[in-house]
Amino acid sequence: MKITYNSTRNKNEEVTASQAILRGLATDGGLYVPSSIPKLDKTIDELVNMSYKEVAYEVMKLFLNDFTEEELKNCIDKAYDDKFDTEDMVQLVRADGMYYLELFHGKTIAFKDMALSILPHLLTTSAKKNKVNNDIVILTATSGDTGKAALAGFADVDNTEIIVFYPKDGVSPIQEKQMVTQKGKNTHVIGIKGNFDDAQNGVKEMFNDKKLNKLLKDKGYQFSSANSINIGRLVPQIVYYVYVYTLLVGAEEIKNGDVINVVVPTGNFGNILAAYYAKRMGLPIAKLICASNENKVLYDFFESGKYDKNREFILTQSPSMDILISSNLERMIYSIAGMDDKTTAKMMNDLKKKGAYTITEDMKMRLMDFIGMYADEETTSKTIKDVFDKSEYLIDTHTAVAASAAYDYKAHLNDEHPIVIASTASPYKFTRSVMNSLNKDYDKMSDFELVDEMEKISEVKVPEAINEIRTADILHKTVCEKEDMVKEVKKILAID
Repeated sequence: MKITYNSTRNKNEEVTASQAILRGLATDGGLYVPSSIPKLDKTIDELVNMSYKEVAYEVMKLFLNDFTEEELKNCIDKAYDDKFDTEDMVQLVRADGMYYLELFHGKTIAFKDMALSILPHLLTTSAKKNKVNNDIVILTATSGDTGKAALAGFADVDNTEIIVFYPKDGVSPIQEKQMVTQKGKNTHVIGIKGNFDDAQNGVKEMFNDKKLNKLLKDKGYQFSSANSINIGRLVPQIVYYVYVYTLLVGAEEIKNGDVINVVVPTGNFGNILAAYYAKRMGLPIAKLICASNENKVLYDFFESGKYDKNREFILTQSPSMDILISSNLERMIYSIAGMDDKTTAKMMNDLKKKGAYTITEDMKMRLMDFIGMYADEETTSKTIKDVFDKSEYLIDTHTAVAASAAYDYKAHLNDEHPIVIASTASPYKFTRSVMNSLNKDYDKMSDFELVDEMEKISEVKVPEAINEIRTADILHKTVCEKEDMVKEVKKILAID
């Protein structure tokens, strides 16, 4: 089946996979979605014997079907190489009756590595396929993890520039240091005086600014995105869930055909949307448990059917989830609206103008695969300590939000299906919050003293990603008002 991509706000806008990857955002401001969700064409028994790279090919070939086998395998081989500290990129750990899918063994110790490692290769291949001669400017907003993973992926990639905006006071100290020490002649990092939503809105406005885009084109540039609004970021994430199922079957933890539940800590809704796509491809997933922190806009949405960003923005110890506008939810809205682009466009317009929209009862019924859960700050810290005390397994703050949701779900619903928790970051990335959860006395230590203490108590080696920033020079020092984001982009690209 030939899959093309349509805009969520205008289904008449139809492009190939490579064109969708190149553009990032649709011309009308919508997100690209596949015209249909393909079924897996390999059985689980066949996939069980495959490596992560081989499973990645079998999943991604179904969505990116204007790539040749050689092109796609080349992208996969370049992405999933020795930058990962485990042979097969991901690890499955059983702790206290739950299965933790560790997605943080890449260069920046967060799950974004898994999808962002391949995006530069998909993008440059797409440019060649479509005979694009412009330099590509990757414009990205980050709540902490996407930024560093994108910078690492695109650093010194020919014919690209990457510009990352992050909330100056809204990421962890280690997340910030990872970004501002990034080397590469084409890398640019800018802190903004605002929150993640301000950064994300600023980036989206630049994508939709026709005058700015014409100026870029005249100067030999064009925008693309490394955020999960880019379908080239979203499709590789589907692989996680197919692969974890094969791991469970291969380890005889479950039988082929057994149903599992999946818990994903999410703010922007991309990672859990990937799990939903995996389910629609035929993977035996029962419930998709959407775990939120105190910025529980998604939890409230699943409870009430109303998406409302008109609330206090809370800075939490799980900053990658400190988001009030979950961009990827738009793809889900389009799906539950029966691929009705007009309804989707109206709701997104209501969100922009009023800060809220409400789905119909029919649409709400189509969300029955999902359940929302959330953890406040105290519960998140308590979960880190409880898991460590019970199993000597140390998890980060985001994974703790998901673990809390998993325990709540198991306690309150009569569902004995195995639970897989997407473990999205190494505890070393949020050292202070994690160690303070174990003992408040740790707060007296410096960041890197805490790193060394974490190594002692967890018996997990300090990742190279942390060691390399201990003495690294600060290379990116720009901070701007959120209103000045366009000015900074023009300055970097020397255009006006």
